[in-house]
Amino acid sequence: MELLKKIGNYFWSKNFAINFGLVILVWVLGIWILRGCLDSNTVHGEKIEVPNLIGKNQNNLKSLLAKSGLEYEVLDSIYDPSKVEGTVLAQDPEASKLTDVFVKSTHVVKVRVSKRTQLVEMPELVDKSQRFAATVLKSRGFRYSLEYKPSLEAHGAVLEQLYKNKPVQGGTRLPIGSKIKLIVGRGEAGVPQDLPDLFGLSIEEAKARVARMNNMSFQPVCEGCVTKEDSLAARVEAQSPEYSDGMRVASGTTISVYATKPEEENP
Repeated sequence: MELLKKIGNYFWSKNFAINFGLVILVWVLGIWILRGCLDSNTVHGEKIEVPNLIGKNQNNLKSLLAKSGLEYEVLDSIYDPSKVEGTVLAQDPEASKLTDVFVKSTHVVKVRVSKRTQLVEMPELVDKSQRFAATVLKSRGFRYSLEYKPSLEAHGAVLEQLYKNKPVQGGTRLPIGSKIKLIVGRGEAGVPQDLPDLFGLSIEEAKARVARMNNMSFQPVCEGCVTKEDSLAARVEAQSPEYSDGMRVASGTTISVYATKPEEENP
């Protein structure tokens, strides 16, 4: 009983009242300060309308959002050649007039804008067939042109791939819509031609005669022939393919001649 009496006396004492009052005061002040901090950081009660940015250009967004105090961030660019580059295609959050959703001044409006250029990886098409190469280029959005080069070994296959008349490697990233030139081999085996008899001609004469043929290559072999005068003086003693009466060869064939210079006479 005496213990209970002491506890009761303590609760009714002046010291307890002072301590209890201090605890209440600290608790009230803490709640008030906490609410003030939260209101300051979360901008409690603020309600700002989000403008409609769709169709606006990225360069004008800062001024369009200046009145509301909002900032914007470009998330990514989407290829759309039908739009002026930088046109806003999507925004988050959407305009308040459409959704009745409002934000606070600390909110950042995220946008996606258009771009007119898209880089696409150039495929490796050398040694691939012309039809396959054309299909791949079309599927990746490239344009192309064809140029043919005599080749019996690579008939119908891509020999070179060029961009702006320079070789371009597979894996190179180029703007979509770029024009690629394909050099394609074309064999002319189906067009036989008469083989000329080059025996006794000079190298220059033999070269000129072969040049009048369709898609033929000329390969001279002459030991000691250095200057043009040497080629004019040297005479063809053999040729390959070897000439015979009525002999015909396919276009694209290489005609080789073997010539010798006449021996110089000693004075």
